[in-house]
Amino acid sequence: MKTFFRVLLLTITCSAYATDSNLAEQTATFKVEKINANTFLLQAIGGNIIVNRGPDGLLIIDTDYANAAEELKKQVSKLGGMSNLKYIINTHWHGDHTGGNTLLGEKTTIVAHDNVRKRLSSRQEIPFFNTVSEPYPKSARPSLTYPQAMTIHFNDDILLLEHYPNGHTDGDSVVFFKNANIIHLGDHMFYPMFPFIDIGSGGNAISYAKNVAAILAKSNELSVIVPGHGPITDQSGLSSYSQMLDATIAEVSAMKTQGMSLEQAREKGLDEKWKEWNGGFIKEPVWIEFIYQSL
Repeated sequence: MKTFFRVLLLTITCSAYATDSNLAEQTATFKVEKINANTFLLQAIGGNIIVNRGPDGLLIIDTDYANAAEELKKQVSKLGGMSNLKYIINTHWHGDHTGGNTLLGEKTTIVAHDNVRKRLSSRQEIPFFNTVSEPYPKSARPSLTYPQAMTIHFNDDILLLEHYPNGHTDGDSVVFFKNANIIHLGDHMFYPMFPFIDIGSGGNAISYAKNVAAILAKSNELSVIVPGHGPITDQSGLSSYSQMLDATIAEVSAMKTQGMSLEQAREKGLDEKWKEWNGGFIKEPVWIEFIYQSL
């Protein structure tokens, strides 16, 4: 029964968090939303993308899946031209955020945490989805990396890239636009839904929740919050997300302390008030498993 349940969960989740291979037949159509005069949100089939334009050129955060790259290139051309693309920032290594690096990264600088370069330079696996990522070509890997934090002065703004360790993966960056007051959390935020924690890539649900709380403390009521997946929100949305993480972790921790097995914890489930967070591809039983494994 345990094996059947696990296969069922994988079938459900993998259909929503698709890999490059089973997205190959999909057409990437980007929805473009204006955040401010110079900054745009692009959404298609992968992670949320920010495009920032100005006197210094174009900068983008994340590049979606590989099969969305041609359409992303068209969008970048419309917003200022590929020749003006100066930086690509990768919030982490997963293919739904880095797949376009190969096409878009040939003549620009890719920036990420040290561990993103390491993972994109070698064969990677995501056991939860039973997927494998082969090494990226040299031009698609970050050439500018950092261990803790990095500042980019660009388009009359100050972009602070900060590493939040062992959250979604071991190489997560959160990007703060200091003047525009925009925060791109990458996959430190799935909103409004339970998050995916890539434990095989150094992720941990407990550290993830602590990281989100630390990011929340750096926001204010005027902050524009951009999740890795889901719609733009604000400090209130980030606060509710942080509260959900802390409270559900506390519930699972209490069950484990009481001696419950993982199966027993999943059978009991979380408080009914968290059912509204089931709208994403990670359902409650899987979120409980991530927490249980992380404790």
